[in-house]
Amino acid sequence: MSETENQGAISIAPYRYALAVEYNGSAYRGWQKQSDDDVPSLQSEVERALSRVANHPVQVVCAGRTDAGVHATWQIIHFDSCVERDLRAWVLGTNTYLPDDISIQWARSVTHEFHARFSARARRYRYLIYSSPVKPALLSRGVTWTHKSFDLESMQRAAESLVGEHDFTSYRAVGCQAKSPVRTIQSLEVTQRGRLIMIDVRANAFLHHMVRNIAGVLMKIGSGEASIGWAREVLEARDRRMGGVTAPPFGLYFVDVDYPDLFDLPVSPLGPYFLSGAD
Repeated sequence: MSETENQGAISIAPYRYALAVEYNGSAYRGWQKQSDDDVPSLQSEVERALSRVANHPVQVVCAGRTDAGVHATWQIIHFDSCVERDLRAWVLGTNTYLPDDISIQWARSVTHEFHARFSARARRYRYLIYSSPVKPALLSRGVTWTHKSFDLESMQRAAESLVGEHDFTSYRAVGCQAKSPVRTIQSLEVTQRGRLIMIDVRANAFLHHMVRNIAGVLMKIGSGEASIGWAREVLEARDRRMGGVTAPPFGLYFVDVDYPDLFDLPVSPLGPYFLSGAD
């Protein structure tokens, strides 16, 4: 069943809720529910828990599907329900049925005009790189470790060539199913806090592996293995084979979704939580 058909199937329910989900994606094959029930997915876990609170089957729609091993601090979902529950029940009740690596952060009652995916105006990811001669034991699946050192100025200058509306064919996975490779990057910044390097990117939407491919190119430039101009050369080639290595998923976090003010949803604190207070 397609997402559009799925929406039509459940839209008769009178109540619609929006929720924020935080998760560690290390143990899952990505957000999307798989045809094989034995394959762990985040969507399946969330739907199973919500269905127990609702006491009827629940199907959810997310703002942006994340790949296997990718994390989120602000994944937004919506679902329709035949029953009205206190918002605390949707949060606390659902969390009692979720594994420790998934947590509902808040719930809001919304109109049927709200759609987690189609109402979104922008999405934001953060990619975290731990640069150290020795691998970390803590957060070993929460950051991407490298023994290499990076020139952040070179990375930032290269990143600037990717800002704006472009054809990102070279920066998407070969198997990406998006109809168009054109996306608009609104901001792309590279910063450092101690040994932690953060690539922060905001765009209207993302292609499959787009952020990880950008991170891979910028890391190669930062380490001195490629010139600053290589990021633009890859972009203009419109050929994934020119794009180098896809960076690992471990350091990638989905941290924000921008919606029109009329929906009055909470503002993201821009995680992950161990960066709180650093902005």
